[in-house]
Amino acid sequence: MTTVKQLNLTKAQILKSLLLSLLIGAVVLVTAVLPAEYGVDPLGTGELFGFSKLHQDHTKAETISVSTGLRFDKITMEKLGSPQSIAKPMEANNPPPEVPYPNREDLVEVFVPAKKGVEFKFYSLKHGSIKYEWATDKGIVYIDFHGEVKQENPPKEVFYESYTLAYSNNMAGTLTTPFEGKHGWYFRNETGEDIVVTVKLKGEYKLL
Repeated sequence: MTTVKQLNLTKAQILKSLLLSLLIGAVVLVTAVLPAEYGVDPLGTGELFGFSKLHQDHTKAETISVSTGLRFDKITMEKLGSPQSIAKPMEANNPPPEVPYPNREDLVEVFVPAKKGVEFKFYSLKHGSIKYEWATDKGIVYIDFHGEVKQENPPKEVFYESYTLAYSNNMAGTLTTPFEGKHGWYFRNETGEDIVVTVKLKGEYKLL
């Protein structure tokens, strides 16, 4: 017959065990749980032991909501740039300058009336590097992001090269200009309400 011995603990021993458990829990919380779950690392132990790498930032990214009943025509390659009958100017083959434009940043609001189109352009030298971002305050616009070659005596029908054609409410990217001249967007508003497009630019360019 097996005899089971019961461990009799005094109140002091129970209290000591409880306090020890709380202390261990607090240490685990500060050194592991906070860095891994919440990205909080007051003692630096999360980074030391690698717990901080487990943290994922759940902050929601900025979003833009659009509700529209419009139907848009499909955009094809045939619509890119000027007609084939317009030759690309020889000036497009000019070498890039030795000294580019200095870097700058700008924030511009472009007002696009309902059922109308508006152009917004900047000037850049060949191989200028420009980062851009734009977004509408509401609705979708048609955009033709394009450039025109600088010519001493431009003809009536100017050659232009399209970089992007799209229907959108927000876009960001980087452009390395293929030639010196004017570059920018044609925004067309096909909705029944006025739209404001906010354009951010950063790089080697001049505003017109």
